[in-house]
Formats: sequence, C-alpha cells, structure tokens
Amino acid sequence: MAEVKRNYDATSRRERARLRRRDVVVAAQELFDADGFQATTISAVARRAGVSPESIYKGFGTKAALAKAVFDFVIAGDDEPVPIAERPEARAVQDEPDVQQKIRRYVDGLVQRQQRSARVQILIRDGRHGDETLRETWQTLLDERLIGMTMFGRHLLETGDLRPGITVDEVADVLWTYISVELYELLVLLRDWSPERYGDHVATAITTAICRPSV
Repeated sequence: MAEVKRNYDATSRRERARLRRRDVVVAAQELFDADGFQATTISAVARRAGVSPESIYKGFGTKAALAKAVFDFVIAGDDEPVPIAERPEARAVQDEPDVQQKIRRYVDGLVQRQQRSARVQILIRDGRHGDETLRETWQTLLDERLIGMTMFGRHLLETGDLRPGITVDEVADVLWTYISVELYELLVLLRDWSPERYGDHVATAITTAICRPSV
C-alpha cells in the first residue's frame, strides 16, 4: 500500500506541476497579446498565473524561453506531452495514399495551427529587433520548421509522385516557404483572406510546385 501511495503522490505532484506550467503559459500568452513582449514582465505573468516570479525563472529560465513555450502550446493546441508528428492528424497525413490529398490534409492542419500561432510567431519575429534574447528563439522556430519540412519532404518524395528530378532540399524549401507565417500574415491578417481561401491557395501552390503535372 505504501508503494501505491508513493506512486499516487508522485503522479499527483506531476499533474499539479503541469497545471501550474500551463497557467503560466496561458497568462504569458494573454499578456503578450495585450501588451507586447517588451512591456510584459515576469512579475506580471506571475501575478496573473498565481505563482511566484522565482518559480517562472526556475521553470523557464528567460522571458524569451517563456515566449517559445507559448508558441509550443498554441501550435499544438494543448499541453499534452504528445509530439505533433505522433497525433492522429499527422498519422492521417502519413497514411493517405494520394500525394495531392496528402498535401491537402497537411495544409488543412496548417491553417488551424496558423490561426492559433500566427500572432505569437509575429511577436517573436518582430520582437527580436528590440530584444536580443528573442533572436535565438526566432532562429529556433525557423530551424524547427525546416527540420519538419525536410522530414515531410522526404516522405512526399517516397511516394514517387513528385516531379522528376526534384530533390529533398528543393521540396523542403518549397514547403518551408509556403507554410511561413509571413504568407499567412500577408494574405489573412493584412489582405483579409478567409482561412479557407488561404488554405486552398497554399495547397494548390505546393502541389503545382512539387507534384507531377496531371495528364
């Protein structure tokens, strides 16, 4: 019974820690949206989340790292410890036999992720000009995007349905470009395109750029 109680206590502590971390991330997201990165202080985040500033520094290290945690949270849509690549939506993309439908499925998920994450991506991107700590965070987002698109590009190449002679680097570069937050910002946030129209455009553009021409 003592072993069961210890396991229960450990599980309970981990759950409380997870919930506290989520509260901090949500508080930071709300304040970043309302006040911007520079005007948001760790103390303000702590007050909103009901924790101490020291606990935030201990858990995240820096305000830039907290901004990255906000991005990770919104891009996934939750704080479950399941990588995006292992979620049902990603599995559906992997399992889809038709390459054009595979791209369409991926873009459908992208639209949802952009709606959740665009503003924090832009905050990090633009904030790096006034805060050196965000430069590394923005570069991390770019690097992670390229790694993900290289993996996806390799998967698409393995279908045998891409245009002849195209390399994995070119596929990755095309994907990396078309899923950028800059395109979403231009078309949806600045030109008032609907998310559906944006998704149609991105899916068509990627398909045209990398797939075999339809006969």
